[in-house]
Amino acid sequence: MPGGRLSHDERRDIGAGLAEGLGYAEIARRLGRPTSTVSREVARNGGADGYRADRALRATERRARRRGPAPLAARPQEAADRDELRDELRDFGEQFVTMLVATGLPRMASRVLVRLFLTDSGSLTAADLVGQLRVSPASVSKAVGYLEELDVVRRERDPRRRRERYVVDDDVWLRAWTRDTRSTANWADTARRGVAVVGADTPAGVRLDRMGDFFATLSADMASGPAGVEDALTLLAALMHAGAPADAGRLAAGLGWPVERVTEALRHAEPQRLTPAQRTALAR
Repeated sequence: MPGGRLSHDERRDIGAGLAEGLGYAEIARRLGRPTSTVSREVARNGGADGYRADRALRATERRARRRGPAPLAARPQEAADRDELRDELRDFGEQFVTMLVATGLPRMASRVLVRLFLTDSGSLTAADLVGQLRVSPASVSKAVGYLEELDVVRRERDPRRRRERYVVDDDVWLRAWTRDTRSTANWADTARRGVAVVGADTPAGVRLDRMGDFFATLSADMASGPAGVEDALTLLAALMHAGAPADAGRLAAGLGWPVERVTEALRHAEPQRLTPAQRTALAR
């Protein structure tokens, strides 16, 4: 029944469909299920490459045991669906936290950030976070302070409740990108100052010079933002489609871009990205 629990046979069919390379929509059509049911089932049980029917069944049984002894069949379908959605949100939240921790973010800060992200309003009070995470107010305060330093969370006053709310904005990743860009530029500047101190002809100077070049290039790429990388990929596609060399003017006319935009995109694919051996081999 669409919307009901997946059977073990259906999970095996999902696994077989993935092995055949079928998309979620086709698998769902064969099962007579909504595509969202199949995509959620796969996402919370290892993804398309790691999905295993037996393992997915065991995970579902564990979630059912955590909800208590009441048999699912005895519950109204609406209540069962709410329980399933709650489990999916919890599992996704745990995966999100694990990913953030792997990038170096402290675990408590990761838990706070994920809670804010998964809240429709994108904001919570300290009391909300303490209650949801079941931690001390001091732990929440420390985590929020850390996230504020990273410029991913801000505080705002709630005039109705006379307390502060912690907010994560829609442009949070753009602000984080900008902050990292400045940090990368600082690495390049520090390396160049080091070269001046130790001497460009010393082993340490050579090492610092290479470091400076690396971070300077990285900073320039980041300063142009994600759009710069997208433009470079579009330009590569245009060159492949043309099947012959083309100058900036021809590319600009074909793409409907200003010449300056083409020039900037070319900078992202400049020959310096290739090693000397690669350039020699390609020039033959």
